[in-house]
Amino acid sequence: MSHFLIGDIQGCHGALVRLIDKIGFSPSRDTLFVLGDLVNRGPNNVASLELLSSLGSSAQCLLGNHDLNFLSIHHGVRPIKKGDTIEDILNSPDRERMVDWLRHQHMALQWGSILMVHAGVLPQWSAEQTLQLATEVTAVLQSARLKEFLPHMYGNSSNQWNDALAGDERLRVIINALTRLRFCSAQGEMEFETKEGLNTTPEGFMPWFDVPHRQTKNNIVAFGHWSALGWLNRSDVWCLDSGCVWGRTLTALKVNASDQSFEKIEVSCKDQVTIAA
Repeated sequence: MSHFLIGDIQGCHGALVRLIDKIGFSPSRDTLFVLGDLVNRGPNNVASLELLSSLGSSAQCLLGNHDLNFLSIHHGVRPIKKGDTIEDILNSPDRERMVDWLRHQHMALQWGSILMVHAGVLPQWSAEQTLQLATEVTAVLQSARLKEFLPHMYGNSSNQWNDALAGDERLRVIINALTRLRFCSAQGEMEFETKEGLNTTPEGFMPWFDVPHRQTKNNIVAFGHWSALGWLNRSDVWCLDSGCVWGRTLTALKVNASDQSFEKIEVSCKDQVTIAA
């Protein structure tokens, strides 16, 4: 029985197939943990979702900002923007089934000491609190209130966590942290404008994983989202967004359950890029 973590797929079905083949994945024996951004910007979102959903409980998937963006477009809350490549799902006869499957995926997962999110974790949150807050979001995504909530999901305020937050504002802060976070202050104030690498860190901020006294410091936090950062291997964080959709690689880690040691496996994605100009 093997456990694999996979970075952002973003509709790059061909790369996903090649990676699954390369790691020797067996759904009857193994488990995939996919770290979000399953769709958008790549060429074949439908086939990617069909493959992942066909694996049943052997594929445990997170939702990223691109997946939530698709749900908003599906419900007529946001328009398709330049660079979006989700028309294949919107035009699919299986659209409703795929939407329902996405709504029932996760916002955070934990396996052993490994906490998995799409983007980041605020410094005030423990692993336990992160998982609890993630379930608040999934409860809304799976409810009849989803379409009503989606317009309130967007925005940068509040940009800091407070346990007293309530309602849509509370959910928005949770979603922003789990699916958009790159930089924050020592107090956990989130900065959303900067999307490049560490050499562009804005004044007064730092990568979320470098905040002193971060409550998840004793966990390994595995995440994607930050392709400009790329593969990052530290004792406390792993970044697996190796820029598949930008023509680089799709990365998997085969993780040893006993000690969290891993083998890194990659496939090239250069043949997958069809991003709109």
